[in-house]
Amino acid sequence: MTWFEGILLVFLIICAISVSVTRNLLASIIIFMSFSLIMSVLWLTLEAPDLAITEAAVGAGVTGLLFFATLKKIHAIKAEDAKSEEENSDEE
Repeated sequence: MTWFEGILLVFLIICAISVSVTRNLLASIIIFMSFSLIMSVLWLTLEAPDLAITEAAVGAGVTGLLFFATLKKIHAIKAEDAKSEEENSDEE
């Protein structure tokens, strides 16, 4: 194992621990996406370009976008609930 692969493994462990400890959803998504990118670089160093491309496209790209879309929908629901609560309090 080279020193570069060792550094990548350390970053992977740090990302895995950070995702499990972080309470902020946006930060967790960004850490997960960086985990996927580091994993794709690790696959390249192991001479598996097909896995690296798949990990970068699906792990960091598509999954990250789906997480961001879900997070946006969650905040949209909370914003609508807050507006309806304000309207109900004004009517009383």
